[in-house]
Amino acid sequence: MSYLDNILFAILLVIGFGYFFTSVKKIRRNINLGTDVNRYDNPKARWTNMAMIALGQSKMVKRPIAGILHIIVYVGFVVINIELLEIIIDGLFGTHRIFAFLGTTYDVLIASFEILAFLVLIAVFVFWTRRNAIKLKRFVSSDLKGWPKNDANYILYFEVVLMTLFLLMNASDLHLQNVPGGFSHFIKAGFFPVSQFIEPIFNGMSNELVMLLSEIFWWLHIVGILIFMNYLYFSKHLHILLAFPNTYFADLNPQGQFDNLESVTKEVKLMMDPNADPFAAVPVDENAVPSKFGASDVQDLNWVQLLNAYTCTECGRCTSSCPANITGKKLSPRKIMMDTRDRLEEVGRNIDANKGIFIPDNKTLLNDYITAEELWACTSCNACVEECPVNISPLSIIMDMRRYLVMEQSAAPMPVNAMMTNIENNGAPWQYNQQDRLNWKNEN
Repeated sequence: MSYLDNILFAILLVIGFGYFFTSVKKIRRNINLGTDVNRYDNPKARWTNMAMIALGQSKMVKRPIAGILHIIVYVGFVVINIELLEIIIDGLFGTHRIFAFLGTTYDVLIASFEILAFLVLIAVFVFWTRRNAIKLKRFVSSDLKGWPKNDANYILYFEVVLMTLFLLMNASDLHLQNVPGGFSHFIKAGFFPVSQFIEPIFNGMSNELVMLLSEIFWWLHIVGILIFMNYLYFSKHLHILLAFPNTYFADLNPQGQFDNLESVTKEVKLMMDPNADPFAAVPVDENAVPSKFGASDVQDLNWVQLLNAYTCTECGRCTSSCPANITGKKLSPRKIMMDTRDRLEEVGRNIDANKGIFIPDNKTLLNDYITAEELWACTSCNACVEECPVNISPLSIIMDMRRYLVMEQSAAPMPVNAMMTNIENNGAPWQYNQQDRLNWKNEN
């Protein structure tokens, strides 16, 4: 490479990584729009969660076919991109295979990269077939029409292009390494178990043409990686990065244990404390924003729930296991997460357009994105939480929005209102006063 190539490469890196970190800042800002919640307790359990679920893919393999294929793509993506370090150094300093001095270790690395690249191509083909030819039920539902379906396919095409360019780059390099007497700067380095079968396509070409093609493959590969990296912001594949913090900050409480509102808890304790003076003056902060019961928009959810929304892979395991959805109800836990992310992005764009300030847009997550019908269809069984491969909790969002409907709008369905009235009047969900509860024992 000439110095001009090195300078161009450096500019390309600055632009690519600069845009990526700008996107990361936006995601962080949007997540921080949520309310505070403490998820820094019990670090040992949290690190274990992250190691087992995000790194170890322990929940993915509950569905073996998809799980094993995903592990291949995941490991391939992580391991093959180790070569990105060599590409960056070579690009900045005009070197070629800078780590070739590692000898046998380098041969093993290149060989493993190639085998993984080949396995990734096979896995991607199977994934594409499942989505587009076999059309598995969880990939053809109404909430995946349009962009979500296209996005999933774009990622598969990206993977094919990047892996193919990687193998072509190695094959052309191998061809030039084998030129009798050596050619230019192409030293013998690396072992190529896959690209050695591609290398013959360059037979009959001039060495200069093969070198040109090799440089084109090299440039296209690095440009493709940078484009893919920046595409993540717009894609469901953001989970590649966010699965780790998402599993670390996941709720450690037993499934089914819901949190209590602090303001309600204080009121109940005041009512139950025989020594409390209900008429005692409580200091009032005139500047304080009145507390809201539940959530009607993304700013009312906590930051972990917003992190969940960005982490959602749209795999549909939650929806395919949801008893409400299975029986034909409108609820789809996957749609709950997608709607939350879409609304959060809309709020973020509003803030960007108004120089860092959110201007009310007469929209809310509730009603404009998620309907009450969807929320009340939920049985709160936790199947969606159990199934999610990265510990996302659609149920927590559903319950917070239900809480808003009940406590802020008194908009619970009639059977729920009747139950709460009975509990208030009779101390039980049934419409019998306490004196009549045992009358059944007198019946024949």
